[in-house]
Amino acid sequence: MENRSYSQALAGRYTSQLAKDYGVATNYHGITHPSLPNYLAMTSGSTWGISDDAFHNLPAGGLGTQLTKAGVPWRAYMEGMSNGCFRSGYPYALKHNPFAYYGSACPAEVVPFNGFASDMASTDVPRFVWITPGLCNDGHDCSTAVADGWLAKTVPMILATSAWKDGGVLFITWDEGEDSANSVLTLVIHPHPQVHLSNQSYNHYSLLAAIEDSLGVSRLGVAARASPMADLMASNPG
Repeated sequence: MENRSYSQALAGRYTSQLAKDYGVATNYHGITHPSLPNYLAMTSGSTWGISDDAFHNLPAGGLGTQLTKAGVPWRAYMEGMSNGCFRSGYPYALKHNPFAYYGSACPAEVVPFNGFASDMASTDVPRFVWITPGLCNDGHDCSTAVADGWLAKTVPMILATSAWKDGGVLFITWDEGEDSANSVLTLVIHPHPQVHLSNQSYNHYSLLAAIEDSLGVSRLGVAARASPMADLMASNPG
């Protein structure tokens, strides 16, 4: 999701309900501004010194390549992507598709969002799934209410899957905040949360660490030194 500080994101009715029911990182911050370096941080453990949203030819690597090499099935859904990673128009935004930057390639695992619902209804859900909404539904160009409504339609499809019910976890985060502290809301949604609120200091490197630890792969970049959000990941038996 895009461009909301912690309190702004919680203004969404559905988002607020998720925060009541599941885990919330109350002291979570973006790494920097603008969007792109935050997306790179949460998929490679580095901003690569980038401070804009332009295209940059980065070395091959990142989370997607790491998972492929480890034999972990993954898929990244991009809403609005209609003609590949590099030639799709609005509401798709290349700057919100970090996987295309590593090696300047469009991995086969990066697919349009229009197949998401049918994929979630199948039994073939990959172990790692990434979702980037389009520029309206992520809140970049449209209101908090619109973004919240998109979550209200999308999240239940995920929570209905056996992939989530059987030890899965859904992370929802915003790339950057609008306040001076760069605060963002991050939700940790799994079936039996042990901790609902955590005031531990977390950021996008913490998120990457949590993902990599969960999937049994080594941590990339700065994520190696980050706290993996262990309190919010703890689960009570059903």
